[in-house]
Amino acid sequence: MTRHGRKTSPLKSLSLSKRQWAKIGAVIAAGGLIAGAGFVSRNFYQSDTSTVGTHITAFSATDSAASRSAARGELNGADKNTTYVTVKINGDSRVVLGEKSAMKTVKDVLDAGNITLDPADTVSPSLKSKVTEATVITIERAGADVETSDTDIPFNEVRKETSDLPKGTEKVETEGENGVMETTSLVTRAGDKVVSSNVFTSWVKKAPVDKVILVGTGSTSSSSSSSSSSSTSLGTTVPVGEMQTWAHDYLIANGYTEDDFTAANYIINHESGWSPTAVNPSGAYGLPQALPGSKMASAGADWATNYQTQFKWFVSYCNGRYGSISAAYSHWLQYKSY
Repeated sequence: MTRHGRKTSPLKSLSLSKRQWAKIGAVIAAGGLIAGAGFVSRNFYQSDTSTVGTHITAFSATDSAASRSAARGELNGADKNTTYVTVKINGDSRVVLGEKSAMKTVKDVLDAGNITLDPADTVSPSLKSKVTEATVITIERAGADVETSDTDIPFNEVRKETSDLPKGTEKVETEGENGVMETTSLVTRAGDKVVSSNVFTSWVKKAPVDKVILVGTGSTSSSSSSSSSSSTSLGTTVPVGEMQTWAHDYLIANGYTEDDFTAANYIINHESGWSPTAVNPSGAYGLPQALPGSKMASAGADWATNYQTQFKWFVSYCNGRYGSISAAYSHWLQYKSY
């Protein structure tokens, strides 16, 4: 998939547009900072590791048709044991969520958010300082750039039967269009060589549009010019790629229908673009954009990286809250969340 990198000036003197700040800006306003500094070693947000820690336990959904926006400020669905702290890295913000008992100090927050530091990084307040939900942890790193890349989210083909067309004929109702996944990284270079590329956020900037093909089932030729199917079926979605193929086969093998896969595919494409490591500034994570992510641990300890574990949790969540995947889909269409 094509990447369109955009290198900016060093972060410590970074000047971003309002639109850019809106995407990676703070989700939750916080109070004043506590003075202090701390130093520790190693890189943060390593590109080959999860960007979400292991102490997070609730779920929320989107507020827009192309996944949740970075300006989102509500922790919908978070349980009473969940807390949050805002972390700013060279002015760019992310919310770290976790259990109250496990996020008492600055170091606890960095551990929960899987954030480690370079030797020259400055942290305020200090690592041993106590935190509350009004705390803003700031990390200053010299020599890093913000780079944003876009990758395609492939569209699916959905086939819907309709008696409005004669049997054996087909008609394209909607042309397909790829979506866009935007990834923002903090990149450190030595000359032309990338020393580290640390993902900060990854979210669905534009959801894909399915290609919908109407398949005729009528017994006689119809002069209807209607582009809508007379069937109540959601249609049969052709999987794209390994993850979708596995999810489709998993559902069918467990008694679900083609409608269920079509519904699941639609939700996940809009939530995360089928990226198991998609992370929003709000703290939402994974295929279903769980907020925060580790509630998926109920489906498996490898929830942070295993798309199969995440999908199983998604199915369980839809059934538990809405009674079915298709019902969750109907709710999503109405409220752009689930």
